[in-house]
Amino acid sequence: MQAINPTALLKRANNLCIVAITLFIVYGCNSSSGNQAGFEQPTPQLPVITVSNTTATTYKEYAASLQGSKDIEIRPQVNGYLDKIYVDEGAFVKKGQPLFHINDQPYAEQLNNAKATLAAAKANQVNAQINVTKITPLVQNNVVSDVQLKTAQAAYDAATANVAQAEAMVQNAAINLGYTTIKAPVDGYLGRIPLKTGSLVGLSTIEPLTVISELQEVYAYFSLSENDFIQFKNQFPGKTVEEKIKQMPAVELVLADGSVYKQKGKVQLVTGQFSNTIGTISFRAAFPNEDRLLRSGNTGKVRISQLQQDALVVPQEATFEIQDKVFVFAVGDSNKVQSKPITINGKTAVYYFAAGGVKAGDKIVFAGTGNLRDGMKIIPQPISLDSLLKVKPL
Repeated sequence: MQAINPTALLKRANNLCIVAITLFIVYGCNSSSGNQAGFEQPTPQLPVITVSNTTATTYKEYAASLQGSKDIEIRPQVNGYLDKIYVDEGAFVKKGQPLFHINDQPYAEQLNNAKATLAAAKANQVNAQINVTKITPLVQNNVVSDVQLKTAQAAYDAATANVAQAEAMVQNAAINLGYTTIKAPVDGYLGRIPLKTGSLVGLSTIEPLTVISELQEVYAYFSLSENDFIQFKNQFPGKTVEEKIKQMPAVELVLADGSVYKQKGKVQLVTGQFSNTIGTISFRAAFPNEDRLLRSGNTGKVRISQLQQDALVVPQEATFEIQDKVFVFAVGDSNKVQSKPITINGKTAVYYFAAGGVKAGDKIVFAGTGNLRDGMKIIPQPISLDSLLKVKPL
C-alpha cells in the first residue's frame, strides 16, 4: 500500500478550491446578467394631444427671381469706336441722359456730304424751273414745239425728285450722327458695362453695351408644379385661369434674408402651358418699388395665403421625417403607438395642416418620439390643443 503524501493532498485541495471559486464567479456573473436582461424598463409617460379641426390661414412659398418691369438692352445703332463712357455701372440714370458716345467724325462727314448733294440738287431744280418758265410762253406763241416744253418739264420733275432724295440722305446722315450719342430710353439703373473706351462696337456686337432696369415696378417670376396648379384652380372661383387670378389675394415677397418686403404684390400673368422638361407652369407677380429697394437679379420667395377650412392641426413638434415623408406616432388600443405618414396641405411656423393620414379625434404623441418604436406602450398624459394654441398660436 502506497503511503499518502501530505504535500500532494494539500496541493490537490488548493486546486479544488480554485475550481470552486471560479465556478462560483462564473455562475454569479451569469446570474447577474440574466437578472439585468430580464429587467423591464418602466412604461414611459408621454404628452398626448387629440387632433382636431380649425379654420386658419396658411401660406405656401415658391422660389422666385426678380426682374425690373422693363429690362432694356442698350445696343449701338451704328458702327464705330467707343470713345466716351459717361456713366458708371449701377448708376441711376434719367430718360434722355447720355450714356455712351461713338466716334462721330465719319458720320459728321457723311452729313456734310449729304448736305452738299442736297444743295446741288436744289440748284439743278432751280435751273430746270427756269427752263420751263422760258419755254412756256414760246410754246404758247407757237414759236417752239410743245415737245421742248415737255422735255423741260420732265427735267424739272427729275430735278425735284433728286432734291427729295438728297433731303432723305441728309435726314439719314443726321440720324446716324445722332446715333453716335447713346441716351437712356427710360429712368432706371444700369447693369454691367462689359466694353471699355476704345472698343469697336456696331450692329453685330453680341453683348449689349449695358442693360437699364426700370424699377418703379418689379416682377417676381415663380413656378407651380402640376399638383400645386390643380390646387390653385380648385381654390379660387372663376371659369378661366384669368378669372381665378383676379380672385387671388395680394401676395407677399420674402427676401433672401428671410424678411418680408413691406408692400404686397398682385399676380398678373400665367404662361399658357407647362414646361416639357421640368413639369411646371410659370406665374408673375408685380410689386411696387417706389423706393427702388428691389433690383433685377434679386431672389426671394413669393408667399401665397390660403384659407384652410376645417383643417387638421398637427404640431410640427409631434412629427418626424423619414425619406422626405412626415410621420406621427398615433396612440391606439391598449395605449400602444403606431407610426403613420401624414399628408401636408399647408403649414405655419409651428404647425402642419394635415390632409390625410390622421383624422379628427385621433390621439398622437406630442413630444418624446425619438425613443419610440411601433408597438411600444406608453402612459398618455393628455394636453389640450386649445391650451397649446394659446401658447403657440397659429
